Amino acid sequence: MSTGFARMALAMALGGVTLIAQQNYRAEIEKWRKEREANLIKDDGWTTVVGLFWLREGVNSAGSNPGSRIKLPEGAPAEVGKFILRGGQVIFQAAPAVKVTSRGVPVESIEMKPDEPGPATIIEIGDLSMFVLSRGNRFAIRLRDKNSRFRREFKGLKWFPVDEAWRIQAKWIPYPGGKRVSIDNVTGQTTVENSPGYAVFRIDGKQCRLEPLLEGDLLFFIFKDRTAGKETYPGGRFLYAAQPRNGVVILDFNKAFNPPCAFTPFVTCPLPPPQNHLPVRITAGEMNYHHW
Repeated sequence: MSTGFARMALAMALGGVTLIAQQNYRAEIEKWRKEREANLIKDDGWTTVVGLFWLREGVNSAGSNPGSRIKLPEGAPAEVGKFILRGGQVIFQAAPAVKVTSRGVPVESIEMKPDEPGPATIIEIGDLSMFVLSRGNRFAIRLRDKNSRFRREFKGLKWFPVDEAWRIQAKWIPYPGGKRVSIDNVTGQTTVENSPGYAVFRIDGKQCRLEPLLEGDLLFFIFKDRTAGKETYPGGRFLYAAQPRNGVVILDFNKAFNPPCAFTPFVTCPLPPPQNHLPVRITAGEMNYHHW
């Protein structure tokens, strides 16, 4: 075999390997996106969230009666029961003759463990379910409805085209001992979280950096770029990444996605901190959701 022919054969083989790798990557992203969409519309997906009610100390009534503190949709019993908040503990007491269950077991009175540190205690009344959120020193009831309008009218997600160029290898700079950062949410509350470090990378010649929070074993980035309010959700987007290896963290913006508040107003989404406002356009990942 001549040297020229051998080089050509090698180039063709390498080109085939590259094409297969690209096809495999695209298939991985498409699979992830389908799972993302399916999770939004399952029974406990974000499109079933139809209420958020902050509890006051003492008795908080629940039912479809207009005067209920936790106002349930039409068709629900007029009086379902009451949530009693005392010193950070929430007890639910069912109204007489109303069928309330928790994990399929009928309940008359039950302590409602909140979602943090979790797992939350969930009660069900037909297609409705409720559990307690803990946010700082405040407590709220989150209401889900399997027949919610948001779920029934869900039309699917829109995405930027998959482009492997947006799978960025960023330099990882750790914070020795971590750094405390303030995170605001859409309800006006602020929490102080721990950040383990930050990622540094360049886009279109501009240096960018993102500071994540820790969520389990993953890095959780809350960011905003210059597509926000145009092609993407105005309040920014989320991105998860694996822990860095050898000083490098992979930021795959093809998997950037909208926060829950893009699909329902009854949530407590965190907002991107100022240090995570990028001076560039990230034309990758999930686009804005315009339905509701």
